[in-house]
Amino acid sequence: VLFAVLLFVGIVAGIVASYSRNLPDINRMADYQPSRSTRVFARNGMQLANLYRENRTWVSIDKIPVQVRNAFIATEDRHFYQHHGVDFIGITRAALADYRHEQLQGGSTITQQLARGLFLSNERSYSRKIQEALLAMEIERYYTKDEILERYLNLIYFGSRAYGIEAAAHTYFGTDIGRLTLAQTSMLAGLPAAPSDYSPYVSLKHAKLRQHHVLERMVEA
Repeated sequence: VLFAVLLFVGIVAGIVASYSRNLPDINRMADYQPSRSTRVFARNGMQLANLYRENRTWVSIDKIPVQVRNAFIATEDRHFYQHHGVDFIGITRAALADYRHEQLQGGSTITQQLARGLFLSNERSYSRKIQEALLAMEIERYYTKDEILERYLNLIYFGSRAYGIEAAAHTYFGTDIGRLTLAQTSMLAGLPAAPSDYSPYVSLKHAKLRQHHVLERMVEA
């Protein structure tokens, strides 16, 4: 039994070492400059135009209300402040839900999603998942939770050409992030998982069902 355990550990260590050699350099994350929108105003303060390749307005973490942060953490990564990049409990829960054909639950943490968005593709393969997990753990070594969450909330896609939480607030509700209600926040928090399915512009029924799911997750958390 001991030999089998040692053999398994050795195989796993070999796989991790192999993928670790080919990881992207996370130092690029510090210098990463995402595309942002440019607003043109008249002398009287009226906005004349909003020019962009990706509709995004970057907001610092201290400007993002706690309620907004909590909604995304409860929905996407309940143990965000406890894990070190990979939530093994969440992975197990997602695998069991998939086995039981229950509602799909994502096993990727917020840090893993950030790593995927910045450095990897959306290819569905074991190699990509291993790289994603290794990158997430590396990111957590050098960045604080707030730095990770700030980047995540400013980079994710919400559908309707809105990138980041501030652009999403304006696109769907015509308001700044600081003025979002709980109802609006919970609807936005449900979008990143599948913007084409949960957008209220596509299906208000599906958007409301997803919104209720987010609120339930917030209560549980």
